Amino acid sequence: MIYFLIAFPSIAADQPNPENIKKASSDILNLSEIQLPYTQAELLTEPSGKTRESELPSQSNNPPETNNKPGKDADIYIETIGQKDNLPESTPTYVVEKEDIEKQGATSVADILKRMPGFAINDVGYGADIHTGTYYRGASVNQSVFLINGRPFNNNISTYHGATDLNSIPVEAIERVELYSGTTSTLYGSSAFGGVINIITKEGYGKPKLTTNIKFGSLNFNNQQLTYSGSSNRLNYNFSFERKFIDNRYAVPVGAANRDSQGFLSNADTATSTYFGSVGLELNQKNSLNLDITTLSSRRGLVYFGFPLQKDRLDHDSLNIGLSWKSKLGARDNSNLTTTIGYNQNYFSTYGPSGNFSRTGILDTKQFTARINHDWQLTANNLLRWGLDLKNHDLYGDVLSTVPTRITKNEKEDRSVFNTGLFAVNTWNVSQLFQVDLGFRQNFDGQFGNYLNPSLGLRYSLTPKVFLRGSWAGAQRNPGLDQLYVYDTVHNWDPNPNLKPETGSAWTGGVDVNLSKNLLGQFTYFGSSLDNRLGIFDNKWENIGLVNTNGLEAALQLKIARDWSTFVNYTYTDAEIKTSPIASERGLQLAFIPYSLVKTGISYEKNGWQGNLYMTYNSGTRRAIFTKAGDNTRDFSPSFFNIDMSGRIPLSKNLGLTVYLENLLGEQYERVNRIYSPGFTFRVGLSSSI
Repeated sequence: MIYFLIAFPSIAADQPNPENIKKASSDILNLSEIQLPYTQAELLTEPSGKTRESELPSQSNNPPETNNKPGKDADIYIETIGQKDNLPESTPTYVVEKEDIEKQGATSVADILKRMPGFAINDVGYGADIHTGTYYRGASVNQSVFLINGRPFNNNISTYHGATDLNSIPVEAIERVELYSGTTSTLYGSSAFGGVINIITKEGYGKPKLTTNIKFGSLNFNNQQLTYSGSSNRLNYNFSFERKFIDNRYAVPVGAANRDSQGFLSNADTATSTYFGSVGLELNQKNSLNLDITTLSSRRGLVYFGFPLQKDRLDHDSLNIGLSWKSKLGARDNSNLTTTIGYNQNYFSTYGPSGNFSRTGILDTKQFTARINHDWQLTANNLLRWGLDLKNHDLYGDVLSTVPTRITKNEKEDRSVFNTGLFAVNTWNVSQLFQVDLGFRQNFDGQFGNYLNPSLGLRYSLTPKVFLRGSWAGAQRNPGLDQLYVYDTVHNWDPNPNLKPETGSAWTGGVDVNLSKNLLGQFTYFGSSLDNRLGIFDNKWENIGLVNTNGLEAALQLKIARDWSTFVNYTYTDAEIKTSPIASERGLQLAFIPYSLVKTGISYEKNGWQGNLYMTYNSGTRRAIFTKAGDNTRDFSPSFFNIDMSGRIPLSKNLGLTVYLENLLGEQYERVNRIYSPGFTFRVGLSSSI
């Protein structure tokens, strides 16, 4: 199941004590110390027990484990301005905890995100096609900001299938995944038309512990996860490894992508190995250091609809390093400084035959980042978060083709760009019922000059159980250096040094309602307007028009009983192409984005036993690229309904048997653009902790 940290206003049935407001961003209640709504409590507005250090997005100071974890006793936990992180609260924060990750049997970040509201993820699971993408509220993966412990690891690469790889962090190393939007995007980058996804990694604590998970399943699937963690005095550590492989060779219908002469999906195998390590050191009561390192090695075949049979391969290797220093400057935890430096490298190599010839494309991108973030409680009613971002992006491209018509375009490119961002968001409690978030981000870019992105957020307590909220944020996403300068010899796409940035804004409006002591609902209208969107026209990168997106999200969480809980998420997304040089596309829905997605589930957990049932309805997506003869790019793939089941059987105190049954109905539906599911699949495994 999925958990939500709903950003309710700071005022509910009882008003917060000013002393609690002063402690915003430094103290946050442990879930085990909060009386939840289903325990006959009203909405929480004041601390009722001990507190622990705040978990800012740029840090991950996790408390000692207790027997009352979010995944075991709660579906929704509610925190308010007096106790929670000092992030803007004019939009909700969705949170997926590690317990849910384990229940889902997730093997990638994309797996984790796919059940969250607003997400349409096509490139995950059996037979996934890397071309078909990840979208949030109609925005692509490169129009969102991805963070690891508050540090960006996006690469802004679009050619050679270089979009952000959501396999790049071992699932076993993830403590939780958080999703922000609205004014929070001001803090982390101007390109967040979609949202901000922050992956918080685990830290070691207590005695050394070894955790292992081994899974095997259909289509030669095998997955091994290993974590060793612990702490000693002021030092904590966590080391994780994950390896997975699947051959994805299964029968597909006539007309399917990459169907070979025997009727099987071909060249769809995937193998990845990821390593993660973190070390934290508490220097004294006010200062701490944390170092984390992540590496990825990925080897896969590429699948899309084309003739002759697609045989291209993609190698991807990445390295991400981050060092953060956290310091409490104030005597009363009202001034906290976090300084982070990071290095992110991604190496992509795409290669394959082209008849009697061959072609290879290499992109090697390096990013050096630095960030200073200061959280300052100016007064009892004003919290200021401000700082500085620095990023230097280097790109090396090497294009080599023996295809006679492409030899003249063989080249090597070495480019770089430097960007500085100044940001500030002030949260002002205008009254006990009304809160305002005001933000701006001033960017200084070596390629596209200076530009300002403001933001505004509002929250109002209509009644003790009904809360209104809204947000607006300006955004700008600059073209990648590859789109500007590097020829794509795989697809025969030319770069364009005259590209303009994608510009526009995104907004939300919504209501959060405590429908009963056991039922909470969140309803959100979202929209965005993106001009100068980037795309391919006549085999060249171009600014090809305006896209307006409007949609609705509904999320309901119900605690049926102590051991039973359920959720329902519905998302409607209308991403309309308003202008385009291709006349036939005007007025159409963006490709690969369904109008409607429904995700629901029910979960049981007691004494180590688990049972989870998930259901998904997808209304179908528009086919747009690599279509076969006779296809119309206005056509939509058929809608489909899918049921998955997972469970855990305790074999001993530290050993459990896990089972994952996917696509119980056995329907071989079209996932997207003639990519078909394999039908029913299974995975079984053992998990242990010693």
